[in-house]
Amino acid sequence: MDSLHAGAAEIDPAPTKADEGVEYSLSNGMVARLANLDVSIAFSSYQSGILYFLGRSPEGAHLHQSGLPKPMGICVDGPDRLTLASGAQVVRFQNVLAPHERINDAFDACYVPRTFHLTGDLDLHDIAVDGMDRPIFVNTRFNCLATLSPKHSFAPIWKPPFITGMLDGDKCHLNGLAMRKGKPAYVTAVSRSDVIDGWRDRRADGAVVVDVEANRIVCEGLSMPHSPRMHRGELWLLNSGTGELGVVEGLSEGKGRFAPRAFCPGFLRGLAFRDKYAFVGLSKPRYKRFEGLALEDRLKRADAEPWCGVQIIDLDAGGCIDWLRIDGPVAELYDVAVIPRFKRPMALTPFSGEAAALITFEAD
Repeated sequence: MDSLHAGAAEIDPAPTKADEGVEYSLSNGMVARLANLDVSIAFSSYQSGILYFLGRSPEGAHLHQSGLPKPMGICVDGPDRLTLASGAQVVRFQNVLAPHERINDAFDACYVPRTFHLTGDLDLHDIAVDGMDRPIFVNTRFNCLATLSPKHSFAPIWKPPFITGMLDGDKCHLNGLAMRKGKPAYVTAVSRSDVIDGWRDRRADGAVVVDVEANRIVCEGLSMPHSPRMHRGELWLLNSGTGELGVVEGLSEGKGRFAPRAFCPGFLRGLAFRDKYAFVGLSKPRYKRFEGLALEDRLKRADAEPWCGVQIIDLDAGGCIDWLRIDGPVAELYDVAVIPRFKRPMALTPFSGEAAALITFEAD
């Protein structure tokens, strides 16, 4: 059994300045849904610089916030571990609480940032952990998948077949990573461009899915896809430019087709699953950069405005059943993760007073 001492410090920090003026609302069934599924939700916003945890307390929903530089991809890589792509570093968190322990008599999981690896500003996107316990991340700036290096900023492990050289500069906007059996399986890219910033001219329908092992394109004609994930033997992704969650059919034939399963009113990034439910992150589009996408017309036809938050989609019914909505200055999320078992998790902000006050040690 591990011993725990939290001192006199309160470890639920107040909202940050980035959170001022932000309003949160949620569906009446959200808390019960999380309880029935025995999960909580983590999601990241590089815009606010906050890693959020949506859990539940006896009083209802509880949203914990931890400040981090540009939090992006989230990977729940074990029952007590979490790995985060954060700005110019990869951070690995460990839950230090035993099942019977609580922080402030409230939190049943406390993720402490235990290791930091400085990568430099690689424009990190999705992140995962492979079967050898190596963080595998999308290095968007250098158009490749990479892992950590004890000496250098990164060690490249794969690049798309249409990318030549290991040059500095975002060409295709590689962003998403799907794992299968502990190995990289598929990636998404906004284009197959091999010139710096070329992806911006192909946003509407030039995106692709690439099979990493086969090293070939297996689906094309997508619009700014994100967050490819394997679930129940199928490859799911978010076709962000159209606001659709769907699957890639026909992969076994070598040429997949995107089949929409649900529409969500936003620019979609962040996808996780629990049983027959998908947890989808929504952002408000930055129209100066993303104008001309089909999403804009789709919202007009639905007489809807885009919004920011997380929706739970029933995969059988193909629609939203519960939601968390964020209004105000925070308008963009990146990733969403499901955390099994824990009702009310939290994470310590690195190098904060709260982190310094929490001391744990291994028992003899």
